[in-house]
Amino acid sequence: MPNENNGVQEVPVRGGGLGPLDLTAKAAVVTGASSGIGAATARRLARQGARVVVGYHIGAERAEKIVAELPGDGHLALRLPIEDTGALEAAATVVRERFGSVSVLVNSAGSTVPVAHRDLDGLTDELFDSMMRINVRGPYAVTRAFVPLLRASGDAVIVNVSSVSGRTASGSSIAYCAAKAALDNLTMSLGRVLGPEIRVVGLAPAAVETEFVAGRGRDAIAAQAASTPLRVMVHPDDIADAALAAITQLRVATGTTFVVDGGKHL
Repeated sequence: MPNENNGVQEVPVRGGGLGPLDLTAKAAVVTGASSGIGAATARRLARQGARVVVGYHIGAERAEKIVAELPGDGHLALRLPIEDTGALEAAATVVRERFGSVSVLVNSAGSTVPVAHRDLDGLTDELFDSMMRINVRGPYAVTRAFVPLLRASGDAVIVNVSSVSGRTASGSSIAYCAAKAALDNLTMSLGRVLGPEIRVVGLAPAAVETEFVAGRGRDAIAAQAASTPLRVMVHPDDIADAALAAITQLRVATGTTFVVDGGKHL
């Protein structure tokens, strides 16, 4: 019955000492999984025994190749266009029919267009809206579509791949920085409202060894790494390892974003 003090539905309190989350035969959905951080995370989850939905937008061939390479069985390549709510709802139906529930959702899909921060005219309304639509509304829409399946598992976790740009306001564009700050805020809000069945955490890397930012080569990433305390070139596998730790080990963390940037923010 509702709590007389605040009207919040009372929920039984679980005991502590939860231990690592066992992913064996559990369904994990990863958006943007045809390349980069998403692909690395899909591989890590499969190695832990999960049945992975390799979500993609236009990289169907790459996604199918990744599925073929994953250890275990039961994996699926599935189109998850994060800007199309109707398509996401249809994809969630496919996942429900195949798996019944979802234990892990990784919102890895995102996009940016480099625009110098001083170039206010270059950051057009269209570009600004696109950054918000893809990097903020997209993860929200994916989450909304899959929440019923996550709740059905009884013990699920969402990982939002953010960026340290959301804290430093230094990144590929002002709009991208603002979008990632908004995503971190979204992680907090969802962590508050989706418990106890669903935890929500974020990961905030700096430059990663991918082709995510057009025109940013390996030399530029190495130069940025050289200026950090750890002086390490961050690889997609490093972020995938952090995601796996958040999913399986950090069982009492929710609503928070972990910075995994080699110390760039310091």
